Amino acid sequence: MSNSKSKYPVFFHYCSDPFSFKQRTKCKESIAGLFKRENIKLEEIHYIFCSDSYLLEINKKFLNHNYYTDIITFGLSDRGAPVSAEIYISIDRVKENAASFKVSFSNELLRVIFHGALHLCGYKDKTKNEKYIMRSKEEKYLTLFFR
Repeated sequence: MSNSKSKYPVFFHYCSDPFSFKQRTKCKESIAGLFKRENIKLEEIHYIFCSDSYLLEINKKFLNHNYYTDIITFGLSDRGAPVSAEIYISIDRVKENAASFKVSFSNELLRVIFHGALHLCGYKDKTKNEKYIMRSKEEKYLTLFFR
């Protein structure tokens, strides 16, 4: 699935309605930098931007969950090997969450993009403490991106 033309091992795929996503190259660089800062080797990561209905079907089929979500992360590499993954992001959820949290679409999209990468670095978000750490890391990488 890799594309040898890309400078970074980060790829964006679109199967939803077109949307504005500025600074794609900077985002790819930031994702690669996130893995470097977290000391995790990255082979390749594919972000698939999709609709609510598309992601709901994935959620049902692979996770047996019958609810909407903004992101599903699939690590595809063996334990200890460089990270290879697919991350599915619902643009519908990102838009709705951005409105709910009163942030821009691009800010919420980046937060979710970094969230998926952080999961691949071993961060979880089930407990109160895990959520706190995850949010802190998301904020760190958002701050670095907008610097």
